[in-house]
Amino acid sequence: MAFDTDARDTLGKCGLDEITIRMAVAPPSYCFVAFPPRTKDGLVVFGKNSARPREEVQEVVYFAAAGHDPGSKVECTYIAIDQVPKTHAIMLSRPAWLWGAEMGANEYGVCIANEAITTREPASETEALLGMDLVRLGLERGATAKEALDVIVSLLEEHGQGGNYYEDGSSSHAFQSAFLIVDRAEAWVLETVGKYWAAEKITEGVKCICNQLSLTTKIDVEHPELRSYAETQGWWTGDTEFNFSEVFSLAEDHLGCCSGQESLAKQEGNITVQTMMDVLRDKGSGVCVDSETFLTTASIVSVLPQNPSFPCIHYFTGTPDPSRSIFKPFIFVDDVKLVPKVQSPFLGDDDPVKKKPRFQERPDRRHELYKAHERTRSVTENDQDKGQKLMRIMLDLERQGLEAMEDILTSTEVLDPAEVVDLFYDCVDTEIKFFK
Repeated sequence: MAFDTDARDTLGKCGLDEITIRMAVAPPSYCFVAFPPRTKDGLVVFGKNSARPREEVQEVVYFAAAGHDPGSKVECTYIAIDQVPKTHAIMLSRPAWLWGAEMGANEYGVCIANEAITTREPASETEALLGMDLVRLGLERGATAKEALDVIVSLLEEHGQGGNYYEDGSSSHAFQSAFLIVDRAEAWVLETVGKYWAAEKITEGVKCICNQLSLTTKIDVEHPELRSYAETQGWWTGDTEFNFSEVFSLAEDHLGCCSGQESLAKQEGNITVQTMMDVLRDKGSGVCVDSETFLTTASIVSVLPQNPSFPCIHYFTGTPDPSRSIFKPFIFVDDVKLVPKVQSPFLGDDDPVKKKPRFQERPDRRHELYKAHERTRSVTENDQDKGQKLMRIMLDLERQGLEAMEDILTSTEVLDPAEVVDLFYDCVDTEIKFFK
């Protein structure tokens, strides 16, 4: 197991070393939800930055609702599990090598984001379901945030979580999982330790989760054996109030998760889609990660009107670093036009993730939008004035898209699906042509 300096420091504070504990460092991703009246116009606003290894490619991919034969299986990243009779339509942003997703949404307005976390309980390297697999399974099977929560904890109990989070054949990076699960009415913060878990319901204010445990004494549902397990491990005596993050965190990791929450909290009554995008782009706060090891490889912002007569709108970047990427809108309708230009090459059974031992090769997973973005970044990094001019033009294109979506959310007319069936496709196409 490889350790970086931050990992050694954390372990040192705990009085531990590499020999006594094998633990990878969770990347510092952030995700947020904001509810009315903190937000404008009765909208629930959700956002996430996905911090992953710098060179990893993230793709954006749509799967239509589908029926499945009785007794059929679904091949997740590492294991196969029983399929359900029907899966919902989903839109995912995911590392291109795996089956699950870092974040995404479904046709019912459910959004889920995953965070890798470290706890006192060492994460299992035995291949099972990844946290990202559970994101996709929750979206495919849950029509509300609570249904998705129930799906995830049920599968966690049945199959467990474990396996390498990175496309890395030289060492294993295993984590526990935290989730932010959101719909038009409520959100759930779900944090897990092996098969054990706790969850808090959120219906107001602003909430941020990151790569640290955040639940404290307010727990709305939990694994029935959670507290007895903590007692058997000697982490809680039962004589004090049960504080989830204090019981299960390493050292003081549960303290002070996210400065980005402060930025949103100051915008009382005025949080918009643009506000969330600005927070995700903020490198000064650390929300937009750009370090030697990790980079924000993709981002999402979703707008969920509490009035169900209006559509939910989801914005994906599909490219690294939101401070130099643009958010492109997507709306669920029938017969959505697929967008191959943000999908990585499909390698099938020849994919190194499918072969054992895994990850013996690193194929080129760049999709067309990623390549175009990469070429442009190379040019602008060598010409600051040109880069700033280009970004201004790109943000103007993004603004036009935001204004068009705002018109949809304030219109008294019912949305014509034909008007948005190729919305995301056209935005990606325009972006690529602009880069050229």
